[in-house]
Amino acid sequence: MEKLTNKEEEIMQIIWQLKKVFVNDILDEMPEPKPHYNTLSTIVRLLEEKGFLAHKSYGKSHQYYPLVSLEAYRGVFVKDSIKKYFGNSVSNMVNYFVKEEKLTPTEIDELMKIIEDNQKS
Repeated sequence: MEKLTNKEEEIMQIIWQLKKVFVNDILDEMPEPKPHYNTLSTIVRLLEEKGFLAHKSYGKSHQYYPLVSLEAYRGVFVKDSIKKYFGNSVSNMVNYFVKEEKLTPTEIDELMKIIEDNQKS
């Protein structure tokens, strides 16, 4: 699966949230400064060419929907990040977040509970 650009990811986040969208729906959700409609439409068509989206035609309008789920994309992205930045070690990644992101004791307890629950199942 191809890594998306930051702008493509921003657009896909909106599409994943809304499920089915017209270009104007995406435009409405984007922060200022909003891209020009034609620019956004071009990026959406590129996402379709990359296999992330498909569309249903309604006359001259197209309603887009995701072909790749957020979970599938996130899985690829997280695995790639762990490999690139943490020596392919989940422990190194967790260690980074505990030290660098200043996790609260509550967040650490939540992580421990998740680990314990997953060991049981």
